[in-house]
Amino acid sequence: MNYKRFPLGALWTNAYLFWNDKRAFIVDPGGDPKDVLEFLNNKNIKLEAALLTHGHLDHTAGLQYLTDIIGDNIYVGKGDAYMLKTPSRDLQVMLRIKVEAVNNFKELKEGDILNLAGFEIKVLETPGHTEGGLCYLIKDVNTNEEVLAAGDTLFAQSVGRTDLEGGDEQKLENSLRRLAEFRDDLKVLPGHGPETLIGEERRRNPFWPK
Repeated sequence: MNYKRFPLGALWTNAYLFWNDKRAFIVDPGGDPKDVLEFLNNKNIKLEAALLTHGHLDHTAGLQYLTDIIGDNIYVGKGDAYMLKTPSRDLQVMLRIKVEAVNNFKELKEGDILNLAGFEIKVLETPGHTEGGLCYLIKDVNTNEEVLAAGDTLFAQSVGRTDLEGGDEQKLENSLRRLAEFRDDLKVLPGHGPETLIGEERRRNPFWPK
């Protein structure tokens, strides 16, 4: 499976680029994606879409650099769509960035399946960090390898905070229970910090549901 992590933006949010056969998509472009674009250009790969795990600016601020390339092929959970249309002024001040509104995108819901750049992507609604938070189960159709892009739902030995707008501790716990159904060797790509495995979180994460 071809993917590469690019820490972007003020909070070094993990953006993940996936590609096959000179076609690619990106998950959570949270800041100026110049390193991503340089990588794509050097390898002659075409970026086709952006997937968002949620609508916080540290995961979406790079979209304004990509819309000329990918058009409206931007995917976000229905509950977080408003964050793209009206970027938080408070977060812009906190992150010291200026973000333009994004009005052309596609909304996703539980059970949707996307086929992009040689990958099958299953959409899981995992609210708690935000109301419209999503995880993506991403499978390379050539190798059948799978990874879970978890955004800020699950980190290595931690979870996303629930004290921001749209956060809900009980909903986050319910979302973690969903992730607990996956096999131990499934690789997790979190929105911040290092990669992990479902089994590692089952054993070590103090927030893991009992």
